[in-house]
Amino acid sequence: MKPKIFVSRAIFPEVLARLEQHFDVESNQEDRIYSAEELLAKARGKDGLFATPSEPITASLFAANPQLKAVCNMAVGYNNIDIAAATAAGVMATNTPDVLNETTADFGWALMMATARRITESEHFLRAGKWKKWSYDSFVGPDVHGSTLGIIGMGRIGQAIARRSLGFDMQVLYHNRSRLQPEQEARANNAQYVGKEELLRRADHVVLVLPYSKETHHTIGAAELALMKPTATLTNIARGGIVDDAALIEALRAGRIAAAGVDVFENEPAFKPEFLSLTNVVLTPHIASASTPTRLAMANCAADNLIAALSGRTPPNLLNPGVAKA
Repeated sequence: MKPKIFVSRAIFPEVLARLEQHFDVESNQEDRIYSAEELLAKARGKDGLFATPSEPITASLFAANPQLKAVCNMAVGYNNIDIAAATAAGVMATNTPDVLNETTADFGWALMMATARRITESEHFLRAGKWKKWSYDSFVGPDVHGSTLGIIGMGRIGQAIARRSLGFDMQVLYHNRSRLQPEQEARANNAQYVGKEELLRRADHVVLVLPYSKETHHTIGAAELALMKPTATLTNIARGGIVDDAALIEALRAGRIAAAGVDVFENEPAFKPEFLSLTNVVLTPHIASASTPTRLAMANCAADNLIAALSGRTPPNLLNPGVAKA
């Protein structure tokens, strides 16, 4: 008998076919968003779950499904999984690090530059038929080249963003839980380690790339936004909840910062509708890793983890190594 798994969202057909070689698969290729009760029921009798960040994997789910051995997330972030509860239940939890670093860094740059140079605002102006003449101050914004880049969260993605700044002749400041090794700082365009408040005061463009946790909740709120230059931009490609969205909306509305690029939101996809009334914000629907090769690599990485976990091996990306393996 093959182990039984549930694939909680639609995935690439070729990855689903690969999973079917190893498992008895129930899949959600119609891509419904299940309620907590429906997800709990779908997990019943399953040995593994192929999950995405949209599904909360809770202590209640583990309690109701004691046969579960593994939950494998198709994401680098895993704040949707109660890791402590998974460990207590003897369930291996995994994520998909590394495969999305470069693509996410590319997108961070795209969003930052679109924000600084007012790309979407000016496109909407053009599409609305309002462009009648050239003006010296039409959609002027801050420069990116020669400016100061501030990165909060200097993991693999943050370092990849910093490396790209070399071609723009930027000074790089960063804040992190711990300082990088000197050789890592050198590779990251000679990034300078500073406190968060100093970074916010000095940076022309602030990019957030830190993981979400209780400790990082509202890392950027009203007090932090007040420290930033009125000409500065803020780009969030981290996780919803890193920024106090209500405080950001108020800062943008009041002109306390110039603009923001936001790919992730609190309570997404139910983001605050007040964002839509602002012209100085670029909004995208959590797509920083959305290149075809990268999303396929993420799906295959999650599959690798699930195949290993249910074959009696340690998954490559185990998040809770203290788990009591079945």
